[in-house]
Amino acid sequence: MTQATISRRGGGHTRPRRSGARKGFWAALPTPARLGILTVVAIAAWQLYVSLSGVDALLFVGPVDVAEHLVAGLADGTLTQATLTTLRILGLSFVIGAFVAVALTMWAMWTQFGSDVLTLLGATLSPIPGLAILPLAMLWFGISTTSLVVVLLNAIVWPIAYNLRTGIETISPTIRAVSRNIGLRGVREAVAVLLPGSLPYILAGLRSAWAFGWRTIVGAELIFGASGQGGGIGYYLNQQRFFLEVANLFAGLVLIAVVGVLLEWLFAVVERVTVRRWGMQASA
Repeated sequence: MTQATISRRGGGHTRPRRSGARKGFWAALPTPARLGILTVVAIAAWQLYVSLSGVDALLFVGPVDVAEHLVAGLADGTLTQATLTTLRILGLSFVIGAFVAVALTMWAMWTQFGSDVLTLLGATLSPIPGLAILPLAMLWFGISTTSLVVVLLNAIVWPIAYNLRTGIETISPTIRAVSRNIGLRGVREAVAVLLPGSLPYILAGLRSAWAFGWRTIVGAELIFGASGQGGGIGYYLNQQRFFLEVANLFAGLVLIAVVGVLLEWLFAVVERVTVRRWGMQASA
């Protein structure tokens, strides 16, 4: 006999637990407040370390110096232009990669041959780091934007394709059968049923692809910088290393992190106004 049964029969005095546990002070704070407090504490600890440790300014600088150089770099356009160049190349690669991923996945869902091609290409190319393809891309296309796009495509295509394939496979067979009974096939079925029904997985794939792509392009630009090709934020970091501008190096790293946080926030907003509002969570 369970405790709940005893309580209902009057044979026990145990009070039923409330469905929601009482939140502590920290958990009761809004998410922006919690993250803001943690950020302030981290910055304060950083500044305290620099002030008390006596670390050489050629090796490590404090947040005040970093903030000054970050504002100066944004104001004179050096950091702004470098960041926009990187985002432009990443955005172009993202659009191409998403189109390729959707085309490959649709082909895989419609034909066995396409499924085998996607499985083979994914198993072969997905484990290869994007930067490992860079030397070959430079031989083929030289030190150019095309080489960066080729490297980024390998980082972007597979997270989107794998997540989209999983999303389509989770769509109810009944829904797919009904859509075919009313004449939806091929591209029409993909646009009306498969892609909308896979939206949670698509967003997860896009978020993963963005993260892989952002890290890959910064690393590739660092190598391009060593080869003499300028332009993006990675090249900017490489140049500051040559001139021992540690504060500018930190400023560039902080900007990379800030851009990453902002784009993660953008994905979270899109997910909130679509997937969560429509009750399409992948876990549901």
